[in-house]
Formats: sequence, C-alpha cells, structure tokens
Amino acid sequence: MIDQLHGLVEKKALNYAIIFVNGIGYKVMMSIKGLESLPPKGSDTVVLTYLHVREDVLDLYGFASEKERNTFHLLVSISGIGPKLALTILSGIQPSRLKNYVIAGDVAALTSVPGVGAKTAKRMIVELKEKFIKTDDESLGFEDNNGMGSQIFKDVVNALISLGYKAHHAKKACTELEKNGELSGELESVIKKALKQVMS
Repeated sequence: MIDQLHGLVEKKALNYAIIFVNGIGYKVMMSIKGLESLPPKGSDTVVLTYLHVREDVLDLYGFASEKERNTFHLLVSISGIGPKLALTILSGIQPSRLKNYVIAGDVAALTSVPGVGAKTAKRMIVELKEKFIKTDDESLGFEDNNGMGSQIFKDVVNALISLGYKAHHAKKACTELEKNGELSGELESVIKKALKQVMS
C-alpha cells in the first residue's frame, strides 16, 4: 500500500495534483482544501495517501493532514459513500466542522454538500456520532493546530505521524527543531532531524 508520497509538485488541477517521485508522476485525487495546502509547482512536499483498488482501476487519493485522511476513512466506511463522494464532502466541510455537524445531528448542514441527500446525511449521523463522541480527538487526528503555522512544520509532522508516531510527539520534536533554528532546508533532511529528535 502507498501510505505517502514525498516528491515535487508537478501540477495542480481542479480536483487532483501530480506529484513527481523518482521520475514517476503520480496522479493524486485531492479535496479543494488539500490542493490549496500544497506548495507551488516545483516545490518539495509530502502527501498522505489512500490507494482505492477496484477490479479495473487503481485510484490514489491524497490528503494534507492525518485529520483529513482519518475523516476520509470514516466516511468511506459508510454504506453509500464512495471515495469520490467522501472527497466532495471534505471539499465542502472541514473535518472539525463535520464532526460538530454529526454530533449535533445537523442534517441541513450535511446536505449542503452536493451529492449528499437526507438519507446519506442521516446515515452519516447514525454511523459516526458514537465514534466521534467516544473516541478522543487526538487518536482521530483532530488535534489542535496551534504551532503548526509553517508549511514545513506541517509537512514534517504529517510525515512523522504517517511513520507511526503520535501527533503530540511529532509536534514536540518539530517545536524543538524550530527553537534551535533547525526547521529549515530540504524537507528530507528536516524529517531526518525530526526522527532523531523524536527518538531521543
């Protein structure tokens, strides 16, 4: 399974991006907000991914954060919601707001997204409400984004999370690098520094 891509932004289109990795261009379907978070063409970036396998097609979906990817996984677990609709929902509603709408049972807010009817909205509320209430925010990736202002901070934190480290450990490592003036330069070298920091 392709868990993440680390490469150069080759192209940003309406609903996808091309990420160039070791001479191969990967077409990654992304939400509008995910695409907006990508750096300019030619820049180094890390994109978290989900590979959707069908009989005749392999579709790669990309996410700007663990929070967005976790929400995507929750959405596609619901009957009647496929990857494309899940991405449409994420384009229309931020994950934190989606959580609030589901817990509040706000059908009107959920049906404001194109393609989401009343039945689908009610199914989302039934199937996700308990998960959102019972599961703490951090394990779902709904952590506070304070201190994650810079793009490289976000990229390094996301890279560490995708490698299996807890969000608060990843943030702590990046914060230490930032204090020491080491949170700059090539993304790959900064990730290596962060790995040393989080393992120390």
